[in-house]
Amino acid sequence: MSYKTILFERDATDRFATVTMNRPEKLNSLNGDLIEELDQVVAMAAKDPAINALILTGAGRAFTAGYDLNSDDFELDTEGWRDNIAANCAKLMAIWKAPIPIVAAVNGYALAGGLELMMCCDLAIAAEDALFGEPEVRHASAPPSLMMPWLVPMRHTRWLMYTGDLIDGREAARIHLVNKAVPRERLMDEARAVARKLARMPLPAIKFAKAALNHQQMAAGLDSSWQYNLETTATLHATEEGRRWMRLLKEMPLREFLRLREAPFEGL
Repeated sequence: MSYKTILFERDATDRFATVTMNRPEKLNSLNGDLIEELDQVVAMAAKDPAINALILTGAGRAFTAGYDLNSDDFELDTEGWRDNIAANCAKLMAIWKAPIPIVAAVNGYALAGGLELMMCCDLAIAAEDALFGEPEVRHASAPPSLMMPWLVPMRHTRWLMYTGDLIDGREAARIHLVNKAVPRERLMDEARAVARKLARMPLPAIKFAKAALNHQQMAAGLDSSWQYNLETTATLHATEEGRRWMRLLKEMPLREFLRLREAPFEGL
């Protein structure tokens, strides 16, 4: 199968494959095509007896900078936002539920919806200079899912989600947002070593371990927390302030929009 926005490569010796998001000129931002193709390739790999694990990474300077802010008209009402966010959550949940382990190899920016995507992977290895964050709070937005409090302590979650600050790979490893951080030049070697180890495990063992761990989080309320976040985010986007920022996004070049958004925080 051919893809427009991703690259797919099977390992030559072990039962794993690498999926590379391939919109480097857009920092691999998640437009409709990329979201759909990620969904397709994960579903395909999960059914392929020759694939026991996946690596997910990005081409160029980013893992992914999040949802493509230029791809749609985002000035929606609450119902419109509810449908939009629910569709994105369903795609993220499919990655989280995939019966094979997925290792995120974070080579650069992992922001907003891109950070949510990384957090839905089973394991994550980051370049030490990769950058993580939820900067969308600065334009009256919020992540489509609520994965962070299921991975890191609440103090760190509040900091990242309240401030929009970015942290590097070393700090992400310290707070357990990723499993480990390595020099950029070693990133893919480290990711392949982990994927190779996973690929050689008896597949049913990881499949059922993942099912048990996912059930533990679901029983603790993950699904309910995602659903509540969907409602609060849809409501936020439909507020007067949310609509104002979405209107500016539609009217202004993205570079100018981001400059306006970041201006109040310079020096802080």
